[in-house]
Amino acid sequence: MDLELAGDELRSVLNRLRRAQGQIAGVIRMIEEGRDCEDVITQLAAASRALDRAGFAIIATGLQQCVVDAENKDGRDGSQEQMRARLEKLFLSLA
Repeated sequence: MDLELAGDELRSVLNRLRRAQGQIAGVIRMIEEGRDCEDVITQLAAASRALDRAGFAIIATGLQQCVVDAENKDGRDGSQEQMRARLEKLFLSLA
């Protein structure tokens, strides 16, 4: 399955990834500076949430594309079951 993100979807995902990138850089800097453990964990949790949201946005886009593809196929080749299994695996990878 190839991922095709439209303009707004792409911008949203990239913004989330850039936010996470900045938060991770902040975590590294905080550790290097010997900052308070609670502050580091709070920042790390925020980075984790940003990555999760980006992943879910990508999977949601993939699901949307899969639904459209399934509607355009007759489904006799078993590809719908294979796609379901692949999408389940993607969801579980973010769990």
